[in-house]
Amino acid sequence: MAEFELKLPKMGESVAEATITTWLKEVGDTIEMDDAVVEIATDKVDSEVPSEVEGVLVKKLFEVDDVVKVGQTIAVIQTNGEAVSDSFLKDTALDNDEDDSSDEAKILETQMAAVIDTSANASSSEIVESDKFYSPLVKNIASAEGVSELELDTIEGTGKDGRVTKNDILKFIENRSNSVDIAGIDTSNTIKEVTTKEAIPAKESTAIVSGEDEIIEMTRMGKLVSQHMIDSINTSAHVQSFIEADVTNIWNWRNKVKTDFMNREGENLTFTPIFIESVAKALRDFPMMNISVKGSSIIKKKNINIGMATALADGNLIVPVIKNADQLNLVGVTKAVNDLANRSRNNSLKPDDIQDGTYTVTNVGSFGSIMGTPIINQPQVGILALGAIRKVPAVIETPEGDFIGIRYRMFLSHSYDHRVVNGALGGQFVQRVKEYLEAWDVDRQF
Repeated sequence: MAEFELKLPKMGESVAEATITTWLKEVGDTIEMDDAVVEIATDKVDSEVPSEVEGVLVKKLFEVDDVVKVGQTIAVIQTNGEAVSDSFLKDTALDNDEDDSSDEAKILETQMAAVIDTSANASSSEIVESDKFYSPLVKNIASAEGVSELELDTIEGTGKDGRVTKNDILKFIENRSNSVDIAGIDTSNTIKEVTTKEAIPAKESTAIVSGEDEIIEMTRMGKLVSQHMIDSINTSAHVQSFIEADVTNIWNWRNKVKTDFMNREGENLTFTPIFIESVAKALRDFPMMNISVKGSSIIKKKNINIGMATALADGNLIVPVIKNADQLNLVGVTKAVNDLANRSRNNSLKPDDIQDGTYTVTNVGSFGSIMGTPIINQPQVGILALGAIRKVPAVIETPEGDFIGIRYRMFLSHSYDHRVVNGALGGQFVQRVKEYLEAWDVDRQF
């Protein structure tokens, strides 16, 4: 018999820890290779930790709501095979220690910057210093429910070393809701922090529910998406530009090559990779659309990483990212799009898959909408909505004169941040995307 230590795997450069949310196996359970043992939550995505061996779970080292660092052992599995060599475990531990120290330094730097930034925006009578630690799960719940840092500090934690657990913050939120009197005035003694950067959402009005109504609790991801949308509206000055593109050449070309593409590449060729290729070219032409804003500074991004908004079965939305999209050919973009879309729907994305996006594309046409006004995915400054492709009568200009013909056309809706992107740049960018689409070579080889 040998014992195998199941460790929390590295999930991305910016992810140093995760919160245990659910144990999928109990002590004494038989585990097969690649069986999911435990579910974890980071501030990016929820995921599962699979077993690398076959055996029996003999020990769980953490409980639900505990915070685990990357590289820490979370469970012990008894196997019938040979034990992993001590030298290998030591080397792994050294590597993880180095990664942890590097990630911890980054997290500490981020937390210190946040404290300094919050203090600078508060009056002298409101400055409160806190040395409490909160897990990503607790932070996400607090953000979704509008619980401020000062309110968090008032919660008595029941977790290890007095840490605030999921149950602690949910109980606090429930008690806070019950402390609102009939007039809607909060009678609790909680101190609330309001800064110019983040205002606490107003309390929801009491809904009248009849016996025929159904109350549906929002999922954790749903709450996070909701808060992210509100934050974006409160951050960016949204402006839209619309343009119509003739994509008849693309429509005909895809119909001509899609069977050969599937036979050669084993991938379904949709319109999305074609559109993303054109957007990547336009971003290369207009690099000031490939930026983000931090305070009064503009950060010009070196890489072109395009996010693709993907609808999930439960109605939520996630935005996986195609890294360095301008450096991929159409085959490469197609494989990336299909892979990310499939893993999004199977809930198997990794934290790195949804990070570092610099611009986003959303296909509202897949649901029949001819256009939309999408909300910018912070901290980006632009997002392009692709409308449905429609077969319509259109005026066609030729050297011999104009005539009416049947064409395939679509609307492109460009939302951009008017704080840093003026109307000229926003309009020119979407016009360039249109030009790339309309200039599609019908004899192109994929």
